[in-house]
Amino acid sequence: MRFIFRRHLPSSNSLLLRYHTKSLKSNDALKHYLESGEPNKALLDFRHRFRESPCFIDSYSVLFAIKASSSIQKASSFHGRQIHALATKLGLDSVIQIRTSLLSFYSASGDLADARKVFDETPKKQSIVLWTAIVSAYAGNENPLEAIELFQRMESERIELDEVIVTVALSACADLGAVEIGERIYRRSVKRKRRFAMDLTLRNSLLNMYVKSGDVEKARKLFDETLRKDVTTYTSMIVGYALNGQAEESLELFKKMKTRQDSSTVTPNDVTFIGVLMACSHGGLVEEGKRHFRSMVEDYNLKPRDAHYGCMLDLFCRSGRLREAREFINQMPVKANAVMWRTMLGGCSLHGDVELGEEAQRRIFDLDGGGGDHVGDYVALSNLYASRGMWDEKVKMRDRVRKRRVPGKSWIELGSSITEFVSGDDGEKKKVSEVLKCLVACMTSYACN
Repeated sequence: MRFIFRRHLPSSNSLLLRYHTKSLKSNDALKHYLESGEPNKALLDFRHRFRESPCFIDSYSVLFAIKASSSIQKASSFHGRQIHALATKLGLDSVIQIRTSLLSFYSASGDLADARKVFDETPKKQSIVLWTAIVSAYAGNENPLEAIELFQRMESERIELDEVIVTVALSACADLGAVEIGERIYRRSVKRKRRFAMDLTLRNSLLNMYVKSGDVEKARKLFDETLRKDVTTYTSMIVGYALNGQAEESLELFKKMKTRQDSSTVTPNDVTFIGVLMACSHGGLVEEGKRHFRSMVEDYNLKPRDAHYGCMLDLFCRSGRLREAREFINQMPVKANAVMWRTMLGGCSLHGDVELGEEAQRRIFDLDGGGGDHVGDYVALSNLYASRGMWDEKVKMRDRVRKRRVPGKSWIELGSSITEFVSGDDGEKKKVSEVLKCLVACMTSYACN
């Protein structure tokens, strides 16, 4: 897409009216393409209208074009940046809706630096939508710590809260396992706006935070206290039990969900079945898992996604039924992706099937374009060789590991602050070591006295 900045101004009121009418029709077309899930057509139409005459371009058409760029899978950075340049050229980038959409666009393309630049350069930051966009950008791009810090900054500036921004903040707390901070955010939000206490979406977000943090007891307490439950409430608790190895409790709750006799019967969705299949996998319940998988399709008319197929493969592999897993892959209506083959490789490593393990590794290599970015693939196969006493093959596989793993991260929550630790960071290691030495010295001195 190439924009040429020419401006043709109408010379009369009648001509202005004609341009205005065409502009409205153009915007309707852009909106139609977006609502129909055809962002590429929206961008092509925008380019055509611009080439026909820049006078057709107004803040609405620019807004639709930015949204179209964000909607394209792996957001088109090239097109979005051109539209950003056009908006700046036409003096439209000061419109708060356009700035917010630009921020969301850069977030969708994974460009947090430019997203933050758009935010920082916004002179008046009183819009809750703008704050929601920047907090969501960090939370959605695996930077929950910065998301929480921005939310706390927003609170200190007394920006009016809404349910959406609080939900995003709780999601960031869930990713960090920052339960205390999440609880404080929820309490302060309810204190500022009483209606939040009755908001089911917020309660579900709090429940999800407890689940992801492994605090199943608090999650169940909140679940039981929530009188009006929807499918998300049940699904969060079912998945929570499954994630924490409590398969029996997960399946029992699923059964209760389906057999409720009151008027508020809840129908499971595809995410609910992911939790159910995970529970079956962790509990080694192969036949029950197969039955639930069939029920999902036959009784609820739900189309299985990659996640469901992956859960079934995990169920077979954990139980050592590797040949059944291979047959399941052959019968799937979709092509197995790298994650599914890694599940197979893990199962082969666990149960010592070299032949199938080598096939899984070859499939992963082909799907990843031969990049070999996942060190764990080579480690799993080398461990498989070692378990069968194939030491030469093990050494060869270890020698193929050329890339280091991405450093792991952990967070420690203390009061209202969170400290991030990165694996291999010698500076942080020294600090921790010094604190431990001081603690040991203090305890030794106390014991001697």
